[in-house]
Amino acid sequence: MKLYYSPGSCSLAVHIVLREANLPHELAKVDLWKHKTASGGDYYLINPKGSVPALEFDGGLLTEGPAITQYLADRYAPALVPANGTLERARLQEMLNYLSSEYHKSFTPLFYLAPSDDATDAQRPVIAKLAYLNSVLEDGRAYLMGDAFSVADAYLFALTRWCVKFRISLDAFSAFNGYMARVEARPAVKAALQAEGLEEQYGRR
Repeated sequence: MKLYYSPGSCSLAVHIVLREANLPHELAKVDLWKHKTASGGDYYLINPKGSVPALEFDGGLLTEGPAITQYLADRYAPALVPANGTLERARLQEMLNYLSSEYHKSFTPLFYLAPSDDATDAQRPVIAKLAYLNSVLEDGRAYLMGDAFSVADAYLFALTRWCVKFRISLDAFSAFNGYMARVEARPAVKAALQAEGLEEQYGRR
């Protein structure tokens, strides 16, 4: 398997799931601004969408993080997803849809601000989504869907790491700092961060 990724992007979620499943894989770094692979190739020729993640395997190419992580978990690491056809699986898909369509997209304006711009207005949608997600976590559950780590945690962790980049404090969200430290402490997560050259941000809190 080959994962096309950009360090610290949402593709980190797939990278984490690959390592949680102990799957051999190759990493192919992509420059998302130039749409070039590390070897200089045109990434649009690999993935016409131009985005990451994309997973290349014997069945072809699969794109979109929630689809990739569910496929990998169903096939290789069923502990990371509830069984298909159950209400619990529908709840997982409900959360993945929220993370993808609401939380993930709420960060988009922040990526296009100039360093000198006031980010206050652009931060507000992210903060609103954090408030909802914190309300889910603050009942004492260890992970987003309950007591077991799932593919939704890999996605939430990858996205929430952007809060540091965009100077959004988690201090107002009582459940989040502990949650992020708990996910970051997982060996598969540590290995993915190291492989992408990313620093741990929460273990030292």
